[in-house]
Amino acid sequence: MIVLYPDIRPYAHHRLEVDSKHTLYLEESGNRDGIPVLCIHGGPGAGCESLHRRFFNPDDYRIILYDQRGAGKSTPHAELEDNTTSHLIEDIETIRDFLGIDRWVLFGGSWGSTLALLYAQQHPDNVLGMILRGIFLCRQQDLNWFYEGEGASKVFPDAWEEFESVIPENERSNMINAYYKRLTGVDELARMHAAKAWSSWEGHCSTLRPNHNVLDHFSDPHRATSLARIEAHYFKNKAFVEENQIMDNMSAIADVPCTIVHGRYDMICPLENAYTLHRAWPASELNVVRDAGHSSSDSGIIDGLVRATGQMAKDLGGLSF
Repeated sequence: MIVLYPDIRPYAHHRLEVDSKHTLYLEESGNRDGIPVLCIHGGPGAGCESLHRRFFNPDDYRIILYDQRGAGKSTPHAELEDNTTSHLIEDIETIRDFLGIDRWVLFGGSWGSTLALLYAQQHPDNVLGMILRGIFLCRQQDLNWFYEGEGASKVFPDAWEEFESVIPENERSNMINAYYKRLTGVDELARMHAAKAWSSWEGHCSTLRPNHNVLDHFSDPHRATSLARIEAHYFKNKAFVEENQIMDNMSAIADVPCTIVHGRYDMICPLENAYTLHRAWPASELNVVRDAGHSSSDSGIIDGLVRATGQMAKDLGGLSF
């Protein structure tokens, strides 16, 4: 079993103003002259983590981490105004231009896979390759599976009961809207209570086996606030994309190489997401991890992702950056 690379510190930190309201946190680590790779975090609203640097050999890669609008160290925190998928795609292009990068590798999991796919479909000539985990196609059926009691609630009924308990029975026919109402309301205590419940539901379902470190990560108040508010904002608005938009535009990236790593027992984004994507993508390879769920901290997912970044470095070894 392959393990993570040793922890490293960034060699550069940036504050990138993308408009009059939003400023993004951005960092670089690894080899300044290495293969540029953009790590696209999940959520939306989760923020990047130091763990994300450790999926890459720092001798091979110029590792770029950033926090999307309203997430992590980006400001304003948990801000919803001017925070849509089209804004996030524009931000990625702004980052590429700011760093002087011609083409790069995209690395993303969960919502990070969604955003990577949407960006690549708009800018395929800028993408060298992709490594994606926990595919989230962001269709209505995917939102219903996790947030509207049509799938994951059957596997985690105890955790679902806690998630559901925040919402009165007469509003439970649309849990996303009901949570959004509370997460954007004026009652600060109600907002925080809803944020912790929303984020904890995701944490409970994230790993194959119970993991207190993951639960603590999701229940951190700063992260829970941005994760819950921004996710509810996006999912109430169908992620600001057309239904089945990713699958309808696969021809744009048919020749872009991609390794897909997906846990067989992923309860947040079921394997059907990855299988459907792979079947429509001639240049993709699907690695189904037998003993894993959704989280990038599951050992089998770590193994799959580190192997994928190593192979990508070999495949791109003849190029200069």
